[in-house]
Amino acid sequence: MNTPLVQFLEHIEQTWSMGSFIKIALGNYSGLEKELKNIYAKKILLKQKPTLSFTYRYTTKDIVKNFSFEEGHSLIKTYLESGFKIATLFSADADYIFEELRNTKTRIRKQNATAKADNTLHHDRTKNRLIDTAHKSYLHALDITDEHGNVYKAAQDKYKQINHFVALLSPLIQEMPERKPIRVADMGAGKGYLTFALYDYLANVLHKEAEVKGIEWRKDLVDLCNTIATNASFKGLHFESGSISDFDGRGQHILIALHACDTATDDAIYQGIKAGSDMIVVAPCCHKQIRKQIEKNKTENDLNFMLKHGLFLERQAEMITDGIRALIMEYYGYKIKVIDFIADTHTPKNVMLVGFKAKTTEARQHEILKEIKQAKRLFGIDFHYLEQKLALEV
Repeated sequence: MNTPLVQFLEHIEQTWSMGSFIKIALGNYSGLEKELKNIYAKKILLKQKPTLSFTYRYTTKDIVKNFSFEEGHSLIKTYLESGFKIATLFSADADYIFEELRNTKTRIRKQNATAKADNTLHHDRTKNRLIDTAHKSYLHALDITDEHGNVYKAAQDKYKQINHFVALLSPLIQEMPERKPIRVADMGAGKGYLTFALYDYLANVLHKEAEVKGIEWRKDLVDLCNTIATNASFKGLHFESGSISDFDGRGQHILIALHACDTATDDAIYQGIKAGSDMIVVAPCCHKQIRKQIEKNKTENDLNFMLKHGLFLERQAEMITDGIRALIMEYYGYKIKVIDFIADTHTPKNVMLVGFKAKTTEARQHEILKEIKQAKRLFGIDFHYLEQKLALEV
C-alpha cells in the first residue's frame, strides 16, 4: 500500500540516492523508553563512506550511533511504527513532514527547503562553534584572538572551553520558560570569558533580550570587563564587585557559579533556591567541608576498605558532597542533571550540577530527608553546609 509512511520512506531513499539528503528529525515520542525525547540522523563520511549518524537525545544524555544507510533507513521505519509520531526530512530541495494525527491517521506534507547542506561531512571535521570569532572585539580584548579574529595558539584551549560551556547550556536554556528579558548572574566571573560568551550567545545567536551580571570581588577585573563590554556594545552585560555570599539573587532566572571553592558553591545554590531561579548551574570544587567530617568521625562502614586511602576518600567526599547538594536541590523542587564539565586541558573533569525549577510532592520531600539522614549516618557527617544555610531540619 502506498501509505504516507511508505511515501515518506521513499523520499528518504530518493534524496539519499540523489545526494540531496541533509538530515532527519523524529519527535513527539510516546513509546516505551521514558527518557527518550528525540532522534536526529544526519549524513556523515565515515572512512570515506556516506553513513547515517544517529543522535538519540535522552533527558540527561545524548547517545550517538552510526549505521549504514540501509540499516538507518530500516530503523527509521521501525521508530515511526513504534512511538514517534512526527518526522521531518530535510533535503536540499524540499522538506517532507510525516505526521500521525490524533485519529491515528497519517499524512505527509511538503514545504520549501529550510536547511542548508553541509559540504564538510567528515566525521572528524573541525566542529562548528556556537561562538565564532568574526567581529568579536571582546575575544581580542580577552587575548583569545588577534585583531583579525584568528585564535592565538596559546588560547586554543580557552576558546574550546568557551564553546564547550555554551554548547552544554544551549539545550538547557531552550528548555526554560520564555523570559523577557532573561536575567543571568554569573557569580565568581573572574576575567569573564564565559560570561561574555554566554551573553553573546543569548543576545546574538538566540536573539533573546538578556540582562547578564558578572559578579567578581576583584575590582580590577570588574573594571576591565565593564570596559570590554562597553567597547563591544554589549548593553545588557554588566560586571559588579561583590562576593557570592553577599549577592542578592532575587529576580535572576539563571544563576551560575563555576569552580566556586568549597562552601561558596553552597552559597550560590542557596541564592538560586531563595530566588526561585529557573535554572541553577554550578561546577563545584574543593570539597573540604564534608571530607573533614568524614576524616574526623571515622565511621565504620562497608566502604572502609576504600576510604582508608586518602585519594579514594577525597574522591568519595566529592561525590557525597555533591550528592547531598543534588538531594537538597531536589527537595526544593529542582529537577537535577549531572554533567561532565571540562574546565580546560590542564584540569581534570569536573561535575556540573544543573537544577531546573520543577514541582515536587510532600511524599518525595519526606523520602529525600530520609536519604540525606542515611547518607550522613553512613559516613559520619554532622551537617552539610547547604543544609545548615537553608535551615533545613534533617
